[in-house]
Amino acid sequence: MDATAPDSAAVTPAARAWRLVLEHIEGDLLEGRLTPGDRLPPERELAVRLGVGRSSVREALRVLEVLGLVRTGTGSGPTAGAIIIATPRGGMSALLRLQVAAHGFPLDDVVRTRVVLESAVVDAVAADAARSTTAAHDVLTAMDAEDLTPGEFLALDAQFHLALAEASGNVVIAAMMAGLRTSIESYVQAGAERIADWDATAGQLRSEHRAILAAVDSGESAAARTIIHDHITGYYAAAGLARD
Repeated sequence: MDATAPDSAAVTPAARAWRLVLEHIEGDLLEGRLTPGDRLPPERELAVRLGVGRSSVREALRVLEVLGLVRTGTGSGPTAGAIIIATPRGGMSALLRLQVAAHGFPLDDVVRTRVVLESAVVDAVAADAARSTTAAHDVLTAMDAEDLTPGEFLALDAQFHLALAEASGNVVIAAMMAGLRTSIESYVQAGAERIADWDATAGQLRSEHRAILAAVDSGESAAARTIIHDHITGYYAAAGLARD
């Protein structure tokens, strides 16, 4: 054995100490001892209670902040310390964006996932007459402006799809949709540059959006699913972003 090699038994506990903090907080959330709005114990108290260093506690809190589970503030007063919050969309967006950028999630798989999620979205909204699509209609009106750049148009396009997801009433799907759209935003924007006749494509996308809403508003679930599938896969194929 190389005498200069680190002792894995000695290194591993310290390297994973922050995970112990995460597991402890997760357990408190699952058991209901912590809920959104509650403040976590101070760093020093958590460190002593769990037998880890304060640096490990800080590292765990940074992870939780990125995931959208805590908000941290310095100083004193009602906003100081680490407070449990519930913002799954922010954390999921960050995770998906990094995974796509690192090629952890193949773009084709992301596109297929969008098709699955958005098919479920239009199905749910079409099946419930009480669901409001007003926000989606408002986005379509904004997309009719003649002076929109491709980037502005695609930003509104993302809002349209998110508005439908939110209309479904399913917060998990809405969070996943927001994350997926954010994670592939750069690809979508780059794809627009590959389209020779952007004005024609924008017109087609507007028409497809209207057809999606018309099917949803009239309760035609099957038609809405077909249109949303062709709409999503058609753009990625036209922009050379996906194989199918």
